[in-house]
Amino acid sequence: MKRFLKEELSGWKKREVCWLIIACGVITGLSIYWGDTPMGIISATTGVACVVCTGKGKLSAYLFGLVNSVLYAIISYRAALYGETMLNAIYYVPMQFVGFYIWSKNMNSETHEVRKKHMKNSGRSLMVLAIIAATFVYGVILKYMGDAMPFVDAFTTVSSVVAMLVSVRMFAEQWWIWIAVDVFTVYMWACNFMTGQENIATLLMWIVYLGNAIMMCIKWEKEIRGKADVQV
Repeated sequence: MKRFLKEELSGWKKREVCWLIIACGVITGLSIYWGDTPMGIISATTGVACVVCTGKGKLSAYLFGLVNSVLYAIISYRAALYGETMLNAIYYVPMQFVGFYIWSKNMNSETHEVRKKHMKNSGRSLMVLAIIAATFVYGVILKYMGDAMPFVDAFTTVSSVVAMLVSVRMFAEQWWIWIAVDVFTVYMWACNFMTGQENIATLLMWIVYLGNAIMMCIKWEKEIRGKADVQV
């Protein structure tokens, strides 16, 4: 445990630490001001910690992700966003354990961060086609179930499934997917909040996710291109 904590705390730059503290602090403060629930605040805070640590390539991302996935599933169910509910409860929770195991076997011994790489062009094309086809099919299913926003929910759910798999495999392309997911999810929760639901922490969490995804996309691409461009 001591070694794990030492490795997780090493290698952080001042701006990265500041970003983590500011993001969590702003979400907590505004959520309390807007009267969100303790569950929403904890879910949002651990979610932000998860995506920041994922961008940093730290194993602790999956520990924060586990807490966030459980609480977010409950929040989504109460908001009648069943795609998000199933995504987190059935998929994200077990994938936290899978991701933790795979990343632990692929850590850079010098930086204590996960090794980063790119996909082949054929893999990228297949990924996009799979997202489009699955979004349509799942959207029809969610519409039948009475989902509040079936096709938006379907897109964010399907894309998140793919992005999680890409993330576990340590591909930088995950961040391009997360950016698209975050844009649509911010819209979805903004609509939910404007109907009078007390989910401001969740909305703020996704806004931070979007900003973080953009920054981490730049970071991962820069790091990979700074070395030999690895494609698998």
